[in-house]
Amino acid sequence: MREPPHELARRLAGRTEAVCRHYLPNGRRQGNYWIVGDVRNTPGRSMFVRLADSARGTAGRWTDAATGEHGDLLDVVREALGLRAFADVAKEARAFLGLSHEAARQASSVRKNVLAPAGSSEAARRLLGISQPIIGTIVETYLRERGITTLHGTESLRFHPRCYYRPDDHGPTETWPAMIAAVTDLDGRLTGAHRTWLAPDGEDKAPVDTPRRAMGDLLGNAVRFGAPGSVMAAGEGIETTLSLRCALPDMAMAAALSAAHLAAILFPPTLERLYVIRDNDPAGDGARDSLIERATNAGIEAIVLSPALKDFNDDLRHFGLDAVRALIADQLRRRDRIRYLNRAA
Repeated sequence: MREPPHELARRLAGRTEAVCRHYLPNGRRQGNYWIVGDVRNTPGRSMFVRLADSARGTAGRWTDAATGEHGDLLDVVREALGLRAFADVAKEARAFLGLSHEAARQASSVRKNVLAPAGSSEAARRLLGISQPIIGTIVETYLRERGITTLHGTESLRFHPRCYYRPDDHGPTETWPAMIAAVTDLDGRLTGAHRTWLAPDGEDKAPVDTPRRAMGDLLGNAVRFGAPGSVMAAGEGIETTLSLRCALPDMAMAAALSAAHLAAILFPPTLERLYVIRDNDPAGDGARDSLIERATNAGIEAIVLSPALKDFNDDLRHFGLDAVRALIADQLRRRDRIRYLNRAA
Protein backbone atom coordinates (compact mmCIF):
# COMPACT_ATOMS: atom_id res chain seq x y z
CA MET A 1 0.00 0.00 0.00
CA ARG A 2 1.28 3.45 -0.95
CA GLU A 3 1.96 5.96 1.83
CA PRO A 4 -0.56 8.81 2.22
CA PRO A 5 0.82 12.35 1.71
CA HIS A 6 1.16 13.11 5.42
CA GLU A 7 3.24 9.95 5.94
CA LEU A 8 5.54 10.83 3.03
CA ALA A 9 5.95 14.33 4.44
CA ARG A 10 6.73 12.89 7.88
CA ARG A 11 9.38 10.54 6.48
CA LEU A 12 10.99 13.35 4.50
CA ALA A 13 10.99 15.52 7.63
CA GLY A 14 13.04 12.85 9.35
CA ARG A 15 15.76 13.59 6.80
CA THR A 16 15.19 17.32 6.42
CA GLU A 17 18.80 18.40 6.01
CA ALA A 18 19.46 15.68 3.43
CA VAL A 19 16.35 16.79 1.53
CA CYS A 20 17.56 20.41 1.58
CA ARG A 21 21.08 19.51 0.45
CA HIS A 22 19.64 17.44 -2.38
CA TYR A 23 16.81 19.67 -3.69
CA LEU A 24 17.98 23.10 -2.48
CA PRO A 25 21.75 22.92 -3.02
CA ASN A 26 22.04 26.68 -3.52
CA GLY A 27 21.27 27.16 0.19
CA ARG A 28 23.29 26.53 3.32
CA ARG A 29 22.77 25.58 6.94
CA GLN A 30 22.58 28.29 9.57
CA GLY A 31 21.78 27.07 13.07
CA ASN A 32 18.53 25.11 13.01
CA TYR A 33 17.60 26.37 9.53
CA TRP A 34 18.44 25.76 5.91
CA ILE A 35 18.49 29.17 4.21
CA VAL A 36 17.99 29.67 0.47
CA GLY A 37 16.43 32.22 -1.87
CA ASP A 38 13.14 30.42 -2.46
CA VAL A 39 11.53 27.00 -2.83
CA ARG A 40 12.72 26.87 -6.48
CA ASN A 41 16.37 26.79 -5.30
CA THR A 42 17.19 30.38 -6.20
CA PRO A 43 20.31 31.64 -4.40
CA GLY A 44 19.48 34.04 -1.58
CA ARG A 45 18.32 34.26 2.04
CA SER A 46 14.53 34.71 1.96
CA MET A 47 13.42 31.14 2.64
CA PHE A 48 13.94 29.31 5.95
CA VAL A 49 13.50 25.54 6.36
CA ARG A 50 13.38 24.26 9.95
CA LEU A 51 15.84 21.36 10.28
CA ALA A 52 14.71 19.89 13.61
CA ASP A 53 11.60 19.90 15.77
CA SER A 54 11.39 22.57 18.45
CA ALA A 55 8.82 24.28 20.64
CA ARG A 56 8.31 26.84 17.88
CA GLY A 57 7.90 24.60 14.88
CA THR A 58 8.20 21.25 13.15
CA ALA A 59 11.10 19.93 11.11
CA GLY A 60 10.62 20.29 7.38
CA ARG A 61 8.26 23.25 7.56
CA TRP A 62 9.44 26.27 5.59
CA THR A 63 8.48 29.90 5.05
CA ASP A 64 9.55 32.39 2.38
CA ALA A 65 9.77 35.76 4.13
CA ALA A 66 9.73 37.65 0.83
CA THR A 67 6.53 36.17 -0.60
CA GLY A 68 4.70 34.67 2.40
CA GLU A 69 4.73 31.22 0.77
CA HIS A 70 5.06 28.29 3.15
CA GLY A 71 4.76 24.54 3.12
CA ASP A 72 6.41 21.18 3.80
CA LEU A 73 9.09 19.11 2.12
CA LEU A 74 6.69 17.65 -0.44
CA ASP A 75 6.26 21.21 -1.70
CA VAL A 76 10.05 21.53 -1.87
CA VAL A 77 10.24 18.40 -4.02
CA ARG A 78 7.44 19.62 -6.27
CA GLU A 79 8.66 23.19 -6.81
CA ALA A 80 12.37 22.42 -7.03
CA LEU A 81 11.76 19.93 -9.85
CA GLY A 82 8.81 21.66 -11.51
CA LEU A 83 6.46 18.71 -10.99
CA ARG A 84 2.71 19.17 -11.34
CA ALA A 85 0.87 15.91 -10.61
CA PHE A 86 1.03 14.70 -7.01
CA ALA A 87 1.70 11.20 -8.28
CA ASP A 88 5.00 12.45 -9.71
CA VAL A 89 5.85 14.25 -6.47
CA ALA A 90 5.13 11.10 -4.45
CA LYS A 91 7.17 8.97 -6.84
CA GLU A 92 10.14 11.31 -6.50
CA ALA A 93 9.80 11.39 -2.70
CA ARG A 94 9.70 7.60 -2.52
CA ALA A 95 12.74 7.41 -4.79
CA PHE A 96 14.63 9.77 -2.51
CA LEU A 97 13.64 7.83 0.59
CA GLY A 98 14.32 4.41 -0.89
CA LEU A 99 17.29 4.87 -3.25
CA SER A 100 20.86 5.84 -2.61
CA HIS A 101 21.68 9.55 -2.81
CA GLU A 102 23.38 9.10 -6.16
CA ALA A 103 20.46 7.21 -7.67
CA ALA A 104 18.01 9.82 -6.43
CA ARG A 105 20.22 12.56 -7.87
CA GLN A 106 20.22 10.86 -11.26
CA ALA A 107 16.43 10.42 -11.18
CA SER A 108 15.98 14.09 -10.40
CA SER A 109 18.36 15.13 -13.18
CA VAL A 110 16.28 13.29 -15.75
CA ARG A 111 13.16 15.22 -14.74
CA LYS A 112 15.03 18.54 -14.72
CA ASN A 113 16.02 18.01 -18.33
CA VAL A 114 12.38 17.53 -19.33
CA LEU A 115 10.50 20.11 -17.29
CA ALA A 116 11.12 23.77 -16.59
CA PRO A 117 11.20 23.96 -12.78
CA ALA A 118 8.27 25.92 -11.37
CA GLY A 119 9.44 29.36 -10.35
CA SER A 120 12.57 29.22 -12.53
CA SER A 121 13.67 31.79 -15.07
CA GLU A 122 12.58 29.41 -17.82
CA ALA A 123 9.11 29.11 -16.27
CA ALA A 124 8.97 32.91 -16.11
CA ARG A 125 9.96 33.10 -19.77
CA ARG A 126 7.13 30.76 -20.73
CA LEU A 127 4.61 32.70 -18.64
CA LEU A 128 5.58 35.99 -20.31
CA GLY A 129 5.37 34.29 -23.68
CA ILE A 130 1.71 33.40 -23.25
CA SER A 131 0.71 36.78 -21.81
CA GLN A 132 -0.49 39.82 -23.74
CA PRO A 133 -0.05 43.62 -23.70
CA ILE A 134 -1.95 45.42 -20.93
CA ILE A 135 -3.73 48.15 -22.92
CA GLY A 136 -7.46 47.46 -23.04
CA THR A 137 -7.25 44.76 -20.35
CA ILE A 138 -8.16 44.73 -16.67
CA VAL A 139 -4.50 45.45 -15.85
CA GLU A 140 -5.03 48.89 -17.34
CA THR A 141 -8.24 49.16 -15.30
CA TYR A 142 -6.38 48.16 -12.13
CA LEU A 143 -3.61 50.71 -12.64
CA ARG A 144 -6.02 53.52 -13.48
CA GLU A 145 -8.03 52.71 -10.36
CA ARG A 146 -4.82 53.38 -8.44
CA GLY A 147 -4.37 56.74 -10.16
CA ILE A 148 -1.67 55.52 -12.57
CA THR A 149 -2.43 56.94 -16.00
CA THR A 150 1.04 57.25 -17.55
CA LEU A 151 1.23 53.91 -19.31
CA HIS A 152 3.56 54.55 -22.24
CA GLY A 153 6.80 52.65 -21.92
CA THR A 154 5.26 49.89 -19.80
CA GLU A 155 6.08 47.04 -22.18
CA SER A 156 7.53 45.15 -19.24
CA LEU A 157 3.96 44.66 -17.95
CA ARG A 158 1.71 41.99 -19.43
CA PHE A 159 -1.73 40.48 -18.82
CA HIS A 160 -2.67 36.84 -18.30
CA PRO A 161 -6.43 36.12 -18.08
CA ARG A 162 -6.14 32.82 -16.18
CA CYS A 163 -2.92 32.66 -14.19
CA TYR A 164 -2.55 29.73 -11.79
CA TYR A 165 -2.63 30.44 -8.06
CA ARG A 166 -2.11 27.83 -5.35
CA PRO A 167 -3.60 29.19 -2.10
CA ASP A 168 -2.01 26.89 0.47
CA ASP A 169 -0.05 23.71 1.01
CA HIS A 170 -2.73 21.25 -0.05
CA GLY A 171 -5.50 23.38 -1.50
CA PRO A 172 -6.69 23.15 -5.11
CA THR A 173 -5.12 25.32 -7.78
CA GLU A 174 -7.17 28.39 -8.66
CA THR A 175 -7.04 30.66 -11.70
CA TRP A 176 -7.26 34.45 -11.54
CA PRO A 177 -6.45 37.22 -14.01
CA ALA A 178 -3.01 38.65 -13.31
CA MET A 179 -0.62 41.46 -14.08
CA ILE A 180 2.65 39.83 -15.13
CA ALA A 181 5.83 41.91 -14.87
CA ALA A 182 9.07 40.97 -16.62
CA VAL A 183 12.17 41.04 -14.41
CA THR A 184 15.33 41.75 -16.40
CA ASP A 185 19.04 42.23 -15.81
CA LEU A 186 21.08 45.26 -16.88
CA ASP A 187 21.43 43.84 -20.40
CA GLY A 188 17.68 43.37 -20.79
CA ARG A 189 17.74 39.59 -20.43
CA LEU A 190 14.67 38.11 -18.77
CA THR A 191 15.55 36.58 -15.41
CA GLY A 192 12.16 36.27 -13.71
CA ALA A 193 8.57 37.43 -13.45
CA HIS A 194 6.29 38.97 -10.86
CA ARG A 195 2.59 38.14 -10.64
CA THR A 196 -0.14 40.34 -9.18
CA TRP A 197 -3.44 38.46 -9.17
CA LEU A 198 -6.43 40.71 -9.80
CA ALA A 199 -10.17 40.72 -9.18
CA PRO A 200 -12.14 39.87 -12.34
CA ASP A 201 -13.28 43.49 -12.76
CA GLY A 202 -9.76 44.84 -12.30
CA GLU A 203 -10.76 47.27 -9.57
CA ASP A 204 -8.54 45.68 -6.92
CA LYS A 205 -6.24 42.76 -6.28
CA ALA A 206 -7.73 39.27 -6.11
CA PRO A 207 -9.16 38.25 -2.70
CA VAL A 208 -6.38 35.72 -2.00
CA ASP A 209 -3.89 35.43 0.84
CA THR A 210 -0.79 36.39 -1.18
CA PRO A 211 -1.87 38.32 -4.29
CA ARG A 212 1.76 39.11 -5.18
CA ARG A 213 4.43 36.49 -5.86
CA ALA A 214 7.73 36.53 -7.72
CA MET A 215 9.57 33.79 -9.57
CA GLY A 216 13.00 33.38 -11.13
CA ASP A 217 16.26 35.18 -10.42
CA LEU A 218 15.45 38.51 -8.74
CA LEU A 219 18.63 39.48 -6.93
CA GLY A 220 20.12 42.61 -8.51
CA ASN A 221 17.46 42.65 -11.22
CA ALA A 222 14.23 44.65 -11.60
CA VAL A 223 11.07 45.46 -13.52
CA ARG A 224 12.26 48.32 -15.75
CA PHE A 225 10.53 51.31 -17.28
CA GLY A 226 12.67 53.20 -19.77
CA ALA A 227 16.37 52.85 -20.57
CA PRO A 228 18.62 54.39 -17.90
CA GLY A 229 21.29 56.89 -18.83
CA SER A 230 23.03 59.07 -16.29
CA VAL A 231 19.91 59.43 -14.09
CA MET A 232 17.34 56.91 -12.91
CA ALA A 233 15.00 56.19 -9.99
CA ALA A 234 14.53 52.89 -8.19
CA GLY A 235 11.80 51.77 -5.79
CA GLU A 236 10.28 48.68 -4.24
CA GLY A 237 6.82 48.07 -5.68
CA ILE A 238 5.54 48.34 -9.24
CA GLU A 239 2.61 50.61 -8.32
CA THR A 240 4.80 52.87 -6.17
CA THR A 241 7.36 53.26 -8.94
CA LEU A 242 4.72 53.87 -11.61
CA SER A 243 3.07 56.50 -9.38
CA LEU A 244 6.27 58.55 -9.29
CA ARG A 245 6.68 57.98 -13.00
CA CYS A 246 3.37 59.79 -13.56
CA ALA A 247 5.14 62.93 -12.29
CA LEU A 248 8.45 62.16 -14.03
CA PRO A 249 7.42 60.26 -17.19
CA ASP A 250 10.76 60.72 -18.98
CA MET A 251 12.96 59.46 -16.14
CA ALA A 252 14.02 55.81 -16.34
CA MET A 253 12.81 53.82 -13.35
CA ALA A 254 13.10 50.34 -11.91
CA ALA A 255 10.96 48.40 -9.43
CA ALA A 256 13.02 45.91 -7.41
CA LEU A 257 9.87 44.24 -5.92
CA SER A 258 10.92 44.23 -2.25
CA ALA A 259 12.97 46.23 0.23
CA ALA A 260 15.67 43.55 0.34
CA HIS A 261 15.97 43.45 -3.45
CA LEU A 262 15.96 47.24 -3.69
CA ALA A 263 18.98 47.36 -1.39
CA ALA A 264 20.77 44.94 -3.75
CA ILE A 265 19.77 46.39 -7.13
CA LEU A 266 22.61 46.58 -9.66
CA PHE A 267 23.72 49.91 -11.12
CA PRO A 268 23.93 50.57 -14.87
CA PRO A 269 27.48 51.49 -15.92
CA THR A 270 26.32 54.91 -17.19
CA LEU A 271 24.59 55.89 -13.93
CA GLU A 272 25.72 59.09 -12.22
CA ARG A 273 22.71 59.93 -10.05
CA LEU A 274 20.21 57.58 -8.44
CA TYR A 275 16.91 58.67 -6.91
CA VAL A 276 15.85 56.20 -4.22
CA ILE A 277 12.04 55.98 -4.06
CA ARG A 278 11.45 55.46 -0.37
CA ASP A 279 8.57 53.61 1.24
CA ASN A 280 7.75 55.17 4.60
CA ASP A 281 8.28 52.14 6.83
CA PRO A 282 11.19 50.46 8.66
CA ALA A 283 11.96 48.12 5.77
CA GLY A 284 12.00 51.07 3.40
CA ASP A 285 14.39 52.94 5.67
CA GLY A 286 16.74 49.98 5.76
CA ALA A 287 16.70 49.60 1.98
CA ARG A 288 17.32 53.33 1.60
CA ASP A 289 20.35 53.30 3.87
CA SER A 290 21.89 50.20 2.26
CA LEU A 291 21.33 51.48 -1.26
CA ILE A 292 22.75 54.92 -0.50
CA GLU A 293 25.87 53.32 0.96
CA ARG A 294 26.35 51.05 -2.05
CA ALA A 295 25.77 53.90 -4.52
CA THR A 296 28.15 56.24 -2.71
CA ASN A 297 30.85 53.59 -2.66
CA ALA A 298 30.36 53.18 -6.42
CA GLY A 299 30.77 56.92 -7.00
CA ILE A 300 27.07 57.48 -7.73
CA GLU A 301 25.16 60.37 -6.19
CA ALA A 302 22.15 58.98 -4.27
CA ILE A 303 19.14 61.16 -3.41
CA VAL A 304 16.08 60.02 -1.48
CA LEU A 305 12.56 60.85 -2.66
CA SER A 306 10.16 60.59 0.30
CA PRO A 307 6.34 60.38 0.19
CA ALA A 308 4.03 62.22 2.56
CA LEU A 309 2.08 59.03 3.35
CA LYS A 310 3.20 55.40 3.28
CA ASP A 311 4.27 55.43 -0.37
CA PHE A 312 3.87 57.49 -3.52
CA ASN A 313 0.81 55.55 -4.65
CA ASP A 314 -0.95 56.55 -1.45
CA ASP A 315 0.09 60.16 -2.15
CA LEU A 316 -1.14 59.97 -5.74
CA ARG A 317 -4.52 58.53 -4.80
CA HIS A 318 -5.15 60.81 -1.81
CA PHE A 319 -3.67 64.11 -3.01
CA GLY A 320 -3.51 63.91 -6.82
CA LEU A 321 -0.74 64.29 -9.38
CA ASP A 322 -0.17 68.03 -8.93
CA ALA A 323 0.44 67.52 -5.21
CA VAL A 324 2.95 64.74 -5.93
CA ARG A 325 4.80 67.03 -8.33
CA ALA A 326 4.88 69.77 -5.70
CA LEU A 327 6.07 67.32 -3.05
CA ILE A 328 9.07 66.08 -5.03
CA ALA A 329 10.04 69.42 -6.59
CA ASP A 330 12.34 70.44 -3.74
CA GLN A 331 13.72 66.90 -3.44
CA LEU A 332 15.06 66.84 -7.01
CA ARG A 333 18.34 68.35 -8.15
CA ARG A 334 17.62 71.62 -9.92
CA ARG A 335 18.85 70.34 -13.28
CA ASP A 336 16.58 67.29 -12.98
CA ARG A 337 13.63 69.44 -11.91
CA ILE A 338 14.07 71.43 -15.13
CA ARG A 339 14.75 68.39 -17.29
CA TYR A 340 12.07 66.03 -15.98
CA LEU A 341 9.51 67.75 -13.78
CA ASN A 342 8.97 71.06 -15.59
CA ARG A 343 8.85 69.33 -18.97
CA ALA A 344 6.23 66.88 -17.69
CA ALA A 345 4.11 69.66 -16.17
